Amino acid sequence: MIQTFLLGLMIGLTGALVPGPTLVATINASVRGGWATGLRISAGHAFVEACIFVLIILGIGSIGISGQYSTVIAVIGGTALLVFGILTLRSAGSAIPEGKAESVVANPYLAGFLTSIANPYFWMWWLTVGSALLLTAAQNALYFAVAFLAGHWLADFGWYTVVSASIHQGRKIFDERMYTWVLRVCGLFLMIFGSYYLASAFLLAP
Repeated sequence: MIQTFLLGLMIGLTGALVPGPTLVATINASVRGGWATGLRISAGHAFVEACIFVLIILGIGSIGISGQYSTVIAVIGGTALLVFGILTLRSAGSAIPEGKAESVVANPYLAGFLTSIANPYFWMWWLTVGSALLLTAAQNALYFAVAFLAGHWLADFGWYTVVSASIHQGRKIFDERMYTWVLRVCGLFLMIFGSYYLASAFLLAP
């Protein structure tokens, strides 16, 4: 279960680090809202993910998981991880964590909620990588899936809190060069784990 938690943490961190609407909202709101803004925005973001988690788990309960279905999950998840890894590597050089004033939403909880549901990358991630990893974890027991989600949330809450605290204190999160290298490492991690996931699909195949 600890391994599942750490996996959720690492995979969640790679997603949180990639610039997107939620990160932009955190940067903008933190100028006025203080270091706790990241926690509030993460709470709104986590609410959406909690709903998705429940829907996925209810789906498992209604259809069950066969060996063939497990292979399909591994193929979808592995392919998606590889694609997201490649996209992260390709965008690393131009990904700068900056915000724009017009993207500010007054209520940080609402900002986390709205920027999540309005982000196509968010839905692509949960419909492929997230759901596949949750389904795999749930094959062991429900609390394994909960452990994965807890690790994922720790990454979100931790990263966005670091961002809001840094912005509120008037400091940059990373310089551009360091941020580029962090994203490259994340991209490589996604590709490596995606390859492992695809390899497991062949092992699961009857």
